[in-house]
Amino acid sequence: MLDVHNLRVNYGPFTALHDIDLTVNPGEIVVLLGANGAGKSTLFRTLSGLQRPAGGAATWNGTSLTGGRPEFNVAHGVAQCPEGRLLFPELSVQKNLRLGAYVHRKDPAGTEKELQRVYDLFPILVEKKHDPAGSLSGGQQQMVAIARALMARPQLLLLDEPSLGLAPLVVEQVFQTVQRVNEAGVSVLLAEQNAFAALGIAHRGYVLESGKITLQGTSSELMNDDRVRSAYLGV
Repeated sequence: MLDVHNLRVNYGPFTALHDIDLTVNPGEIVVLLGANGAGKSTLFRTLSGLQRPAGGAATWNGTSLTGGRPEFNVAHGVAQCPEGRLLFPELSVQKNLRLGAYVHRKDPAGTEKELQRVYDLFPILVEKKHDPAGSLSGGQQQMVAIARALMARPQLLLLDEPSLGLAPLVVEQVFQTVQRVNEAGVSVLLAEQNAFAALGIAHRGYVLESGKITLQGTSSELMNDDRVRSAYLGV
């Protein structure tokens, strides 16, 4: 499981995360709701080993994630699909996917097997595999980004704002894909502003405001909470 306890992150004199406590149990989809600037991406950067915390702990299956070594975290089963996708637009779809498997470069047979698995999960990418990633639609690029993260063979997938900038129909398709990934045995921590879509597939959730956890509960509890409905559901 993912266990985050009293996690604090500073940028110089500014505290971006204040004593964060959260968990993700095996097989769960957990949503992290929050507006821009709430600290969602900072948390993900910390869990990915890109940002060292000022205090507290974050462990995955008992292994510390806060040593500041992203390649270590990926090798131990934690992969991030970043906000904005961050693909290599001039490279083909397939080359982008293979880069996601770099940590397993000594296992080419396993990489080929994983490549086939992601193509089964995203059939549209098979016909696009030789096209430059930057030539795809926004929804297709998001599929490439998720598939690239899956090439690392994660047990925990960190998904940062996967619905950002996508049309509602495409958002629905992306979240259906997230459900299939989860059903295949991958735990998911999902950072989102689209509360309605995210809570529709999540088991539990947290609300992050100004770097602090202000609410937590099951998806149904959060969906029916007046504060969440007012701030994130527009009702």
